[in-house]
Amino acid sequence: MHDSAILILEDDETRITRFTTILNEITPDTPVIYWRNAWKMIRESAPYLPNARLISLDHDLNPEAENSEDPGDGLMVAKFLAGQRPQCPIIVHTSNEDRARMMIGEFELAGCNARRVAPLGVDWIEDYWADVVQSLLI
Repeated sequence: MHDSAILILEDDETRITRFTTILNEITPDTPVIYWRNAWKMIRESAPYLPNARLISLDHDLNPEAENSEDPGDGLMVAKFLAGQRPQCPIIVHTSNEDRARMMIGEFELAGCNARRVAPLGVDWIEDYWADVVQSLLI
């Protein structure tokens, strides 16, 4: 088991930097752990789940982000996490509308608190995602 952390599935380096900047402003003492590969997140995240403060998941992952032939996807992670029933809030931040609905559905069926943040607009992380994170962590 680990101390509290924020867990994020995201493959884009620019978005990772933007998420980190926002989280350092909102909760500077909470470590942020990123995975760019769904398989790795499934293998490695279990020890963090009991004390996770927030989980944010993308769906579509670029194989080149980790030099991986098959990085998996956010729905795989959502199914795994739903089975673990994390007690922290969950954000689904993918532009893939169909898969976002499926991911949210997995969490709803498991009784988990999940919200969708659609990545709309250039500053969606700073404007919308940050506001949702702020409201969930307070």
